[in-house]
Amino acid sequence: MCGSALKLPVSQETIPIVQLPQKIPDERCHALGMSSRRSSSCILRLMLILMALAGVRVAALNPDWTTPFPAHRIAGNLYYVGSRDLAAFLVVTPAGNILINSNLESSVPQIRSSIESLGFKFSDTKILLISHAHLDHDAGSAAIKRLIGAKYMVMDDDVPVVEDGGWTDFAYGHKKSESYPKAKVDRVLHDGDEVRLGGAVLVAHKTPGHTRGCTTWTMKVSDHGKSYDAVIIGSPNVNPGYRLAGRPSYPGIAEDYEHTFQTLKALHCDLFLGAHGAYYGMVGKYARLQNGDQNAFVDPSGYAAYVAEREAVFRKELKKQQSQ
Repeated sequence: MCGSALKLPVSQETIPIVQLPQKIPDERCHALGMSSRRSSSCILRLMLILMALAGVRVAALNPDWTTPFPAHRIAGNLYYVGSRDLAAFLVVTPAGNILINSNLESSVPQIRSSIESLGFKFSDTKILLISHAHLDHDAGSAAIKRLIGAKYMVMDDDVPVVEDGGWTDFAYGHKKSESYPKAKVDRVLHDGDEVRLGGAVLVAHKTPGHTRGCTTWTMKVSDHGKSYDAVIIGSPNVNPGYRLAGRPSYPGIAEDYEHTFQTLKALHCDLFLGAHGAYYGMVGKYARLQNGDQNAFVDPSGYAAYVAEREAVFRKELKKQQSQ
């Protein structure tokens, strides 16, 4: 529930806008007389249709969370497969692919469609990562694990929230409307850990505050003979209702934000990306990409400006709460 830098919607009670699969299977999924392969395919299709039709909780104030957006190559083996605002990234390797963010429950068919539109197989996703444990970034994880068996890797302090479906989240755990399907974590990550697959190396940087285990991902991307440092920001935002002083939302939350901004400012960034497309002006940059600008996502100055602006907002809110 990061929202954009300007508005952070929290209420989540409406039915999302979704794209349904173009073809609904004619065959019925009866176990009698059906091969296991055909049965599995049928079950997979039905599960995806049910997820698309499900009235999951989505922010009414931000339809961009569920509005489809063209999948595209950012640079090298790094691709965008999210919606108009909920970002999801695919790292393609010879040994299988890595997906960053599962987004909403209803996002799974959209993510699958985006991956397939690029010519890749959804089932080749071997590792699933997230930016942080909020339902707009991890509610689809249980379904993805169930559908294709991807190994789920999560930063240490977000693991309890992921595994209990959001109930222990420090800000939203008391709200049933913010819960989502539980998902078992296969590998617990720690600050600085590497995730490796088929030559790709992603580094997990713990940038807490927004959630206790909020994670910023970095990786090297090679494109047209050049090497770029990609930074996918987890979230530096202070959501409405977060208490930084007095009776803090959790002990040390202000110090965690301080650590986060220190970390973000120390990272070298060429490709500026984030958990929401709005963080890095994704829509506008995609338009430039379509117009032939192959370096549309190379934006070190935009990254520095975004981090500085978010830090200023944090410090203003901290000062305000301390004065009260």
